[in-house]
Amino acid sequence: MARFVLLHGAFHGAWCWRDVAARLRAGGHDVTTPTQTGLGERRHLLSGSITLETFVEDLVQHLANEDITAAMLVGHSFAGHAITGAADRVPARIRHLVYLDAALLEHGEIPFDRSLPETAAEREREARAFGGFAIPPPPPAAFGIPPGPEAERAASLLCPHPLRTFQTPLMLRNKPGNGLPATYVCCTDPLYANLASSRERARRRPGMAWRELATGHDAMLTAPAATADLLMELAR
Repeated sequence: MARFVLLHGAFHGAWCWRDVAARLRAGGHDVTTPTQTGLGERRHLLSGSITLETFVEDLVQHLANEDITAAMLVGHSFAGHAITGAADRVPARIRHLVYLDAALLEHGEIPFDRSLPETAAEREREARAFGGFAIPPPPPAAFGIPPGPEAERAASLLCPHPLRTFQTPLMLRNKPGNGLPATYVCCTDPLYANLASSRERARRRPGMAWRELATGHDAMLTAPAATADLLMELAR
């Protein structure tokens, strides 16, 4: 049995892992799906004080309070930052880092540093129009979710994301990944344009394995069975 911790990306919440988590549990594995402050079922906590440090500490505290060790720590998209931060602080609780079509930062970088300049500018404009401290969610199609029931469900659950998490730095004491086994899972159909620089970084990072899923960016929604099967393969 493996212990999976599945962490969602920007605008999402634990809800996005429903089908993947069910398949992993059916395979005999332990699964937790924490939600970051201000998102998902914690959207009532959204405020201008939430930073990237908040997200890292959310995950560190989840691992500690659930007494999780040897975790298969899976971060989707924006959650790549939080799992890198957790690996820096509590490596003894982690067995393997899985970056599921995720962003990769180095020490002192902010998430907007790894975004396309036009995407960063658009999100800052949208946040100003929305009230100044949060970015309204894009439509499901932006995450590679085709029209249909899953897109309708996502549209009802995607929520505004705290702007300052994109504008504050990831602070590390060690090299990114802290020497832990790591795999980058690239979603290829279609490629998520905003992750181009992170994909290049993943291919260059020493010791990082590379896998691919032929689905859109939100693989846990568009290809939950294939996503779960790949995670179980990595756990073996």
